[in-house]
Formats: sequence, structure tokens, C-alpha cells
Amino acid sequence: MTKYSVKQLSQLAGVSIRTLHHYDRIGLLKPAERSESRYRYYGREELLKLQQILFYKELDFPLKEIREIFENPDFDLLTALQFHQDQLKKRAGRIERLLTTIQKTIHQLKNQHDMMTDRELYEGFDQDKVEDMRNEVVQRWGEKSLLETEHKLRSLGKDGFKALKAQGEAVNRRLADLMDQAPHDVRVQQAVADHHEVLNQYYQVSEERYRCLGQMYTEDERFRAYYDQYREGLADFLLKAITVYCDNGMSVNPEVG
Repeated sequence: MTKYSVKQLSQLAGVSIRTLHHYDRIGLLKPAERSESRYRYYGREELLKLQQILFYKELDFPLKEIREIFENPDFDLLTALQFHQDQLKKRAGRIERLLTTIQKTIHQLKNQHDMMTDRELYEGFDQDKVEDMRNEVVQRWGEKSLLETEHKLRSLGKDGFKALKAQGEAVNRRLADLMDQAPHDVRVQQAVADHHEVLNQYYQVSEERYRCLGQMYTEDERFRAYYDQYREGLADFLLKAITVYCDNGMSVNPEVG
């Protein structure tokens, strides 16, 4: 059986030699044997007991209480290990939640300077019509949807919002280039899936909402003009492609086309 000196056990368990001497003095962890020169040696049983001590200390048990637990005739190592496992899992969950909260707070503090103003959020739109646009969104989708969208975009920061707009423009150009293909062509459908993904970064777009948006692109002259600037007829083509995409369960079906 392997035996460890105080120094070896100290290095193995990550506790100081002084701590091991203290545990010996208070009767918490006695060595398995002592040499004629009074050197302490520890075996596997002492290693397991030290592990228990460290687990209990991690759970903030005082040394006196730990010793009383060991002295209890009903003490069982397996039961104790299961107790430690349950308690540490609970602690791990609390720590994970705290880390998530800290991460969010750090992100917010670091990006305060990058938060967009209302003017930057609606850059490119006639400022006199911005409030009318916001009211229209509320009427169509509800105030909660508007606030969630604006919060989501602000959280992207200026660079993130700029990148998202560039991504959307790239998808629109791709769709325009694909207008000579059938709406159900797999390349068109992949572009529509990417278009849907871009929209989802602004707000949640269900199948019903995506169908409504497709109709709006053709029926509302503002949206028709926006898409047709990429290529005449894109709004109508996009509506057809969106209909196919939704009919296929909002997925790209490579078997079609």
C-alpha cells in the first residue's frame, strides 16, 4: 500500500503541511502510522478522509462540526459523497447564475458607449415620420413587439447593427440575382431562409408573420419600393419564394426544384 509523508500529502491534496499538523493535533486526521523518528505517514483511508474534510470545508462546515460527523457511528462514506455531490451541484447552479449575471452586467457596462440613440436606430428614415412608423408597428404587431425589437437592436451596438444591415442588403442582392430561377429552386429557398434569419435578428418571425410580411412587401408601396430598388419585381418574387418556404415548413427542401 502506498504511503505518503506529510510533505507528499501536502503536495497531493493542495493543503499546507501546517494544516495537516493542525488536523493531527485536534484529532481530525491522524496519520496511519509514525516512524521511529516520529514522521507521519498516511494511507488510502486517510486520503479519503482528507477528501471528505476538504469537501465539508468547501461547503463551509467548521472543523469542529466535521469532526463530530466523523465520530458519529452512523457515518457512511458513500452517503457522505452523495451529500457532497448534491450540495455542490446546487452551489454550481447558483455560481453559474451569478456568472451569467456578471457577464451581462460587464457586457452592458463595456458597451454603454456603443449604445445607439433613437436617431441612429432609425438612420436613413425621415425623422418626421419615425413616430408614425413606430405607431404603425404598434398597431400591426403590438407595443411589446416594438420595444423588444428596439431593445434587441440597441444591444447589438453600432457595429453590430451596421453588420446586420449589411447582411440584410447582401441577402437582398442575392435574391435579386436569383430572380431568373423558379421560386422553389433550392438556391432561392436558401436565400429566403437567410432572409428569414436576418429578420429574426430584428424580431421573432413566425410562419404566420412571415407570410404577412411577404404580402406587405407587395401591397405597401414603401416596402415594394425598398425591394424593387435591388431589381424591378423583387417584391413580387420574394412573396412567391416566401410562400414556398412557409409551405415547406420554413425549411429548405433540397428535393424540390
